[in-house]
Amino acid sequence: MPSAVWNGSISFGLVTVPVKLTPATRSRDVSFNQLEEETGARIRYRRVSEQTGEEVPNERIVRGYEIEKGRYVVVERSELEAMAPKSTHTIEIEDFVDLHQIDPIYFEQPYYVLPDTKAAKPYRLLVEAMTRLEKVAIGRVVIRSKEHLVAIRPLDGLLCVETMRYDDEIVARAGLGVPAADVEVSTRELDMARQLIESLSGDFEPEKYHDEYRDELLELIERKAAGEEIVAEPAVPAPAKVLDLMAALEASLGRTGRAGKRATKADGGEAAEKPAKPAAKKRGVKKTTKTARSTRSA
Repeated sequence: MPSAVWNGSISFGLVTVPVKLTPATRSRDVSFNQLEEETGARIRYRRVSEQTGEEVPNERIVRGYEIEKGRYVVVERSELEAMAPKSTHTIEIEDFVDLHQIDPIYFEQPYYVLPDTKAAKPYRLLVEAMTRLEKVAIGRVVIRSKEHLVAIRPLDGLLCVETMRYDDEIVARAGLGVPAADVEVSTRELDMARQLIESLSGDFEPEKYHDEYRDELLELIERKAAGEEIVAEPAVPAPAKVLDLMAALEASLGRTGRAGKRATKADGGEAAEKPAKPAAKKRGVKKTTKTARSTRSA
């Protein structure tokens, strides 16, 4: 079980539920270390003064906020400590709101909320009440010296805390160049787009989606560790963009087997055939004959 990042309680009214927060997600990104090509030795970074070129020890490093190019305001560590949010062990619920009122863009990082062994009943009471009312609790919590706005929501019989972005952290949509509402879309285009969406619709099954790039990268690493010689394949050019919207919709519906009713006299009235699906192809590398393991140090 992941270690707790916060211990405290959730409070609403006069009810207090002792809980702890554990991470609900984990990063599976593949990370690399930088090595010197000739020796395989690790590359390390040093904190170097831009002015003298000399390494600066930690005790001589201060924090500066750039207010204009090359001009900084130095903030002392003691000043930062005095202004840091006071660590508390309570998430005080300020509001209960409907989940559909919160756009997912506000959600940041999820944590599972686990009850103390002696708090099973009030925890279950909160889960059941919020589930039946379809409500989400809004509150604040200090985690690792930073105050977060959080949403607490029921999730499959337990509570989940989502740290949230504040409203002024969301980029305004105005000025982004989004197509105006008066851009004309024909009834036929809309109908075909609806058919295409319906033909691709289904239940969300998260387990069927995989990070294919990560899987292939880990396979490549295993093969190289086993001594295989890997030769990069030439990049496959991207297909040309289809500029005709109706043609793109027709072709897409044809691939899903829904274009038969849309055939015109111009194409003989026959339904468009579903094109054969190309065989899956590994990206970027191909296998060659095995060679002896490289003698370069790792």
